[in-house]
Amino acid sequence: MGIQPKVVGLGCGTLDILIRAEQLPTWEHNTRFEAISFDGGGQAATAMAAVSRLGIPAGFIGTAGNDNAADLKLRLTERYGVDLSRIAHRNSPDDAVVIVFVDAKTGERMFFGGGRQGEVPLHTDEMDREYITAADYLHLDGLHVEAAREAAQWMHAAGKTVVLDPGTSQGKVWKDHLTLLPHVDVLIGGSGFGQALSGQKDIRQAGAKAIEMGPRIFVQTEGNKGCYTITPEDSFHTPAFPVDVVDTTGAGDVFHGAYIVGLAHGWDLRRTAQFASAVSAIKCTRIGGRAGIPTFDEALAFLHTRGIDPDNGKHAHTAER
Repeated sequence: MGIQPKVVGLGCGTLDILIRAEQLPTWEHNTRFEAISFDGGGQAATAMAAVSRLGIPAGFIGTAGNDNAADLKLRLTERYGVDLSRIAHRNSPDDAVVIVFVDAKTGERMFFGGGRQGEVPLHTDEMDREYITAADYLHLDGLHVEAAREAAQWMHAAGKTVVLDPGTSQGKVWKDHLTLLPHVDVLIGGSGFGQALSGQKDIRQAGAKAIEMGPRIFVQTEGNKGCYTITPEDSFHTPAFPVDVVDTTGAGDVFHGAYIVGLAHGWDLRRTAQFASAVSAIKCTRIGGRAGIPTFDEALAFLHTRGIDPDNGKHAHTAER
């Protein structure tokens, strides 16, 4: 291993096969695709690719099989400088392969996976406590829940920060995520998660309920509608940046990674949310969950061209009343 990661992700890492087309084939009709791409995927792994791409050392902990798919999955993560020295290897084919269909008109996507991922989860005795707690931030996505909970407890014992990505709720909350919440400092969910978690329709009330469950910061991303941040002291909305969208795959994962980078730089939450929104927007301009991730300087330049000077704290946000 080289540099000790400042951020460690624990959870899902996949091999994504992305196909961009105007329509999907059916059993009766073939169709042509506009573009195809192979990329690494998975919530925690992609967030760490973003962290590393933005200039902060990152490591990823998860599982990998013994076949070509596993080799490619790992290579597509290592290419971003992510440390994979703590990957747990399995003596079986890798089941974390996902076909991603991308709508050429809107950039929205649909996932087609094998459905067996996590059947052989990461075990607590496969983790390196010293490696994890040497980092300042631990990022979880809810996979390998027992190992994730143990690692989160180690981090809190060391006085470090735990971030959780529970994904988009689709009207429900996984029980595993509920068991993690008391051990989480920063909870960043997708559209509808706060409402499903709390039973509250209003995002501010939903965020306040989420805060009562353990986290000190709650963020909910809403795609092109921006994101909302709620803490015990404050709540505000950060608009999204309009861009020509090619592919939204990984936009939320990249947002998580960029948000952690903002925290690592010691920025206030408004600046952090704006930076993460900018990085996520740039990512959406290229096909693949990681191909569009900018460098740190590219992200700052993106903000500068929109009249925002991150260096002296000028932030565009809408305060909640």
